[in-house]
Amino acid sequence: MRSLDIAGTGMLAQQTNVEVISNNIANMTTTGFKRRRAEFQDLIYQNLRRVGSNSSDTGSVVPAGAQVGLGVKTAAIYRINEQGNLQQTSNSLDMAVRGNGYFQVTLPSGETAYTRDGTFSLSPDGQIVTADGYLVQPGIAIPSNATNVTINAAGQVQVSIDGQTAPSTVGQIQLAAFPNDAGLDAQGDNLFLQSAASGNPVTGTPASPGFGSVLQGFVESSNTNVVSEITNLITAQRAYEMNSRVITTSDQMLSTLTNLR
Repeated sequence: MRSLDIAGTGMLAQQTNVEVISNNIANMTTTGFKRRRAEFQDLIYQNLRRVGSNSSDTGSVVPAGAQVGLGVKTAAIYRINEQGNLQQTSNSLDMAVRGNGYFQVTLPSGETAYTRDGTFSLSPDGQIVTADGYLVQPGIAIPSNATNVTINAAGQVQVSIDGQTAPSTVGQIQLAAFPNDAGLDAQGDNLFLQSAASGNPVTGTPASPGFGSVLQGFVESSNTNVVSEITNLITAQRAYEMNSRVITTSDQMLSTLTNLR
């Protein structure tokens, strides 16, 4: 019976759906996290009577035909890149992007990764780095005798030094933007890599056209909506139960056939 296989694909699809939702909920406090949504497509159809075929020698055409669907499949797990809430911190090196753009990070391999997690600190050399010690491009060093660090909305990093009246500019934060943010390749650790689907990055100064501004002393929280995720979880659970009910019903029908005498 086709219904057994069809319901099986439905259960697998809802299992994937629940896994995506659970990952969203698990990362509800992850800085810069963007929630995901599972997208599904129906499988190919089996033609019992092909639509548009001739039903007689006179040229009459079958208006609807008869097609039986063979189930569902996972088409994509889409990342929703809407802005998360901005949370104030007590760290002067923390930064949040309000709007479009990603911070650029140099990995140990030399590759450039991209992140919305602006939880930064200083390395032993005084350079601004991520929580894992990866250098934040373009490599800004804070002098050891600096008494205050200021980062404006345009990403300009200035420091105050004893004995100097005017602040000194020590670097400029650059952001990267992509034609298709959803196409970035997630690596874990709040990092993304460029892919063929994301397109080539375009770099620019924060607060310039096409780029968001930088807020010092803030981080972007996860954009997971717990109420929405719980509602989606209930819907996925009910869909899973209904597909399992189809398997039970199909099994009962097969049992009736085997008991015929």
